[in-house]
Amino acid sequence: MDRRTLLKLLSAPVVTGLPARAAAVKDRVVIVGAGIMGASIGYHLAKRGAQVTILEKRRPGNGATEKSFAWINSTFSKQPRAYYDLNLLGIAGWRRLSMEFAGDLQIQWGGSVQWFVPGSPGSEKLADNVRAHQRWGYGAHLVDEAELRRLLPSIAPGPVGTACHSEIEGTLDPMHALGVLLKRAQQLGAKLEYPCEVTGISVAGDRVRAVETTKGPIATDFLVLASGVDTPRLAKMVGINVPLKESPGLLAHTAPQPRMLERVALAPGTNIKQNPDGRIVTGTDFEASATLDASPEFGMKLLHNAERFLDRLKGAKLETVTLGHRVLPQDGHPIVGFGERCPNLYITAMHSGVTLSPLIGQMAAMEILDGADVDLFKPFRPARFS
Repeated sequence: MDRRTLLKLLSAPVVTGLPARAAAVKDRVVIVGAGIMGASIGYHLAKRGAQVTILEKRRPGNGATEKSFAWINSTFSKQPRAYYDLNLLGIAGWRRLSMEFAGDLQIQWGGSVQWFVPGSPGSEKLADNVRAHQRWGYGAHLVDEAELRRLLPSIAPGPVGTACHSEIEGTLDPMHALGVLLKRAQQLGAKLEYPCEVTGISVAGDRVRAVETTKGPIATDFLVLASGVDTPRLAKMVGINVPLKESPGLLAHTAPQPRMLERVALAPGTNIKQNPDGRIVTGTDFEASATLDASPEFGMKLLHNAERFLDRLKGAKLETVTLGHRVLPQDGHPIVGFGERCPNLYITAMHSGVTLSPLIGQMAAMEILDGADVDLFKPFRPARFS
């Protein structure tokens, strides 16, 4: 989706014929950040009848969202069990939203296929990982080369040692999904303000009373920080520590191509997927990038790397190279919940933002509006960094 189409979608007018809101719920909630996480929280709060205002410093999705590979999974790096369970429910959350939005979301549910060359350390580790996740009930299994080729008919895999198919996984275009969530939130009465930067947080006693912005002060009953890598700066305004570590990631995006892939391909040394609009997205891995080079020349290197397995990519036009900064907490696990110093300040910061956003949105709305204390979130509270 290009920027003009996204902005048109975001500015769509409120429609009539929506279910009546719960009249008793009138909480004013300001959400700082119009990425996938802020949009999901905003939608779920607005659905419950809250008066929601979403603020974005530049434009929706400008941070980690538009630069995400957007692989929906609870695969082998999701350890320990509590983190795995969280992501597994995140996958279910996207299934729920798919039904709730009656086809507006474009999610590719073919799963992922991963493989390693014979004799490599990754090959043996992959088999162990699959067996461990199967004990937890994850929908993944080992496949042979013939099955791999059937699942990925456009891929020339080269020598195959160990391979697996994680069939419950999916992927999407994060900017398209963001547009759908924001449109739905706006239809329910949420306001979206951008460009609008938060310059201060007004606290009286132990509660946030308002946020100071470049468009003036905005009073609030609850403040939600869904601000990506800007979250530590904002949380520090009220004396709360949100430690993130640097984790850049580079992706090459092609112009729209004929259909090549119906699943995420996790090949040796490269990851490849195809968005619903035909664009191919590829990078090296999901670790911090060793370079910050977002030049077209480096983008072509990423494409050439993917061409080793996807010959039909040859000649594809490179459209953009994105350098994203993952929202990665210091210990690698999500941060979600109220801050100890300000009981009406709700913080969300996590690398698995795309996978987790439907779940976090739904549960955060319960914690904010109902005073619920979700057991699932207990290992991931901000207080662990106090």
